[in-house]
Amino acid sequence: MTVVERIDQVRAFVQNSGQSTIGMVATLGALHAGHRSLIEFARAAGDTVVATLFLNPMQFNSDNDIDSYPRTRDADLKLLRDAGAALVFAPSVETMYPPHCDTAVVPGHVAKRLEGMKRPGHFQGVCTVVAKLLNIVTPARAYFGQKDAQQIAVIRRMVSDLDMDVTIVICPTVRDSDGIALSSRNILLSPKERSRAVVIPRALEACREHFRAGERDAEALRVILRERLSNTVDLEYASVADPDSMDELDTVTQQGIASVAARIGTVRLIDNVPLTLSD
Repeated sequence: MTVVERIDQVRAFVQNSGQSTIGMVATLGALHAGHRSLIEFARAAGDTVVATLFLNPMQFNSDNDIDSYPRTRDADLKLLRDAGAALVFAPSVETMYPPHCDTAVVPGHVAKRLEGMKRPGHFQGVCTVVAKLLNIVTPARAYFGQKDAQQIAVIRRMVSDLDMDVTIVICPTVRDSDGIALSSRNILLSPKERSRAVVIPRALEACREHFRAGERDAEALRVILRERLSNTVDLEYASVADPDSMDELDTVTQQGIASVAARIGTVRLIDNVPLTLSD
């Protein structure tokens, strides 16, 4: 595995990769088994994996938020090496956003709901950095986890609208044995907070079970989420929405996405489950 910090080094690697297809896995760092699974999916598809390791300041809403984000570079590099990444692009902020940089990618409607309301400017930061990374790495495929469902919808919309020549691959959420979705922020939970957090996947699974049993009224499904969460966590939202537009649904006809955001102590967690008739 090669670790580089400059854009020209990434482009030279891609140019010298011959007939290999490139698969990109973009990360903020503080990696876990969920990130490892993205690399494994890419390798299973036959891709040469380029992973990126960049704590993107543009997608954080406050200095406190980015300052509290875990930094585990040595462990991250070991995980990437063990998982089989061929190249790691770990640029500085100055490399990604030099002083003259004055352009951003501003997403539209899909970015204004849910996370977009709670974290103004977040998806502009996501779209800008992902667009830059896609331009630098030029992958055939880019791999993202289902846990960040709205991020996936926003990135897919950007890729389609800007005619980017890349396929966005969605990989299943990886969960711990207690059902909690793996997240870089989980390590910030105290043991007591961790025990409270299990209510989130349980509420989502209850919502999905009611959907499987025939409940199609989206508000009834949202009520299930709120009733199971409101007394245990600081609930920010409970949503049953269209997975492409992220608009709240009245009725789940073909597919939907049930998602929640909640705070436990100072830690903010998000999670979701797809609702599909073939589920």
